[in-house]
Amino acid sequence: MPFYELRTYEVRPGKMAAWIELFERDILPYQVRLGMVVSAIMHDETGEDIFVWVRRFESEAERVRLYAAVYETPYWRDEITPQVTEMINRDTIHVRRLTPSAASILQ
Repeated sequence: MPFYELRTYEVRPGKMAAWIELFERDILPYQVRLGMVVSAIMHDETGEDIFVWVRRFESEAERVRLYAAVYETPYWRDEITPQVTEMINRDTIHVRRLTPSAASILQ
């Protein structure tokens, strides 16, 4: 059964514009190219430094495979991780795994 991963990040003060630029220019295309399905990308319009995105996985096996394909690469480790660490408070990252109900359009 498909499931979604809801990821919530606290962006460091004053870094939201730079974070969104990095995400849209580098992170998103890279992950999509490797097979990730990104369903939503949002940030808090009240001015709080909260960034939310959602990914869809068809199975746990697919999630494990895609995590390895994305995160276990020199590009991610050497190029992306240092930039993420500079812009995101990694101690406050929240990842929730969600399964759509039978009535959801996200089935």
